[in-house]
Amino acid sequence: MKKLENKTVFITGGLSGIGKACAIAAAKEGANLAIADMKSESGDRAMEDIRKANSKAIFVECDVSVFVNVGAAVEKTVSVFGSLDVALNNAGIGGEPNKVGDMTEQAWLKVIGVNLNGVFNGMKHQLAQMAKQNSGVIVNMSSILGKVGFATSAHYVAAKHGVIGLTQTAALEYGTSGIRINAICPGFIDTPLLTKGGISDHAEVKQMIIDLHPMKRFGKSEEIANGFIFLASDESSFITGSTMEIDGGYLAQ
Repeated sequence: MKKLENKTVFITGGLSGIGKACAIAAAKEGANLAIADMKSESGDRAMEDIRKANSKAIFVECDVSVFVNVGAAVEKTVSVFGSLDVALNNAGIGGEPNKVGDMTEQAWLKVIGVNLNGVFNGMKHQLAQMAKQNSGVIVNMSSILGKVGFATSAHYVAAKHGVIGLTQTAALEYGTSGIRINAICPGFIDTPLLTKGGISDHAEVKQMIIDLHPMKRFGKSEEIANGFIFLASDESSFITGSTMEIDGGYLAQ
């Protein structure tokens, strides 16, 4: 028996990076998949890769920062598959780096809108469906920067701290409702987000970030996906309100 056999898994930001790796891992474990993401040039190819692991996968166009978009995506998922068993709120952006005093309101609101409001928007609609079922699992993608600061990234840091707070609070509220809610805190993972942030293209900056990890390397998306499958499955049946750090030792220092 596969770990997510016939379970319906809803993933935001599932067309690239960590989200795509989690989608493929869930597909291999027998899940029906709904991938909620923005359309992109590589999106069709990503869906092909996911469907190679399991043909029961649909794409739903969704901007997680828009409340009604997420509601429609969850509704579509349930209409197609009949239930919502696991949700991964993974969609996120990096944001333009700047000191707090120099950061624009627009830059702040953009990151908060996706990385924090987007998680709330997901949980709001996911919990409504899971409460009807008296069952479900939610995994929220936070970060090591949800536990510590990082200069020039106040918007990202604040959002990821907020994700942990949302996770813990909801876990308390739904502890007797058959719904488990946890968060993952990855270290710096080798994904397109690093490239967009200019880290991968600057050797000196890249090495500086790598050196912050005791294991002296970036993590891999598949390593985060392994943690997601554990939290999504019955193997973690007594775990809720927790944060799983997959960070190469970053937070141990």
